[in-house]
Amino acid sequence: MRFPSKEQITVLRERYPRGTKVELLGMDDLQAPPTGTMGEVMGVDDAGQLLVRWETGSSLSLIPGVDSFRMAEKGGKG
Repeated sequence: MRFPSKEQITVLRERYPRGTKVELLGMDDLQAPPTGTMGEVMGVDDAGQLLVRWETGSSLSLIPGVDSFRMAEKGGKG
């Protein structure tokens, strides 16, 4: 697995600040929430994964460029 650069991580953190709402469109994971599930971004880790708290109670992370999702509402900085 190739990790993103520090610059790429910075861009992801600016694009998906804490509180951003996302909708899952598809994830190849047996524990994935159902398609259409909404979640809230809790942060972006050093590997570039979006740490998401899903409305189902799951906290499975999204991997940009691998998982399919859309931003429903951008969160605030902080």
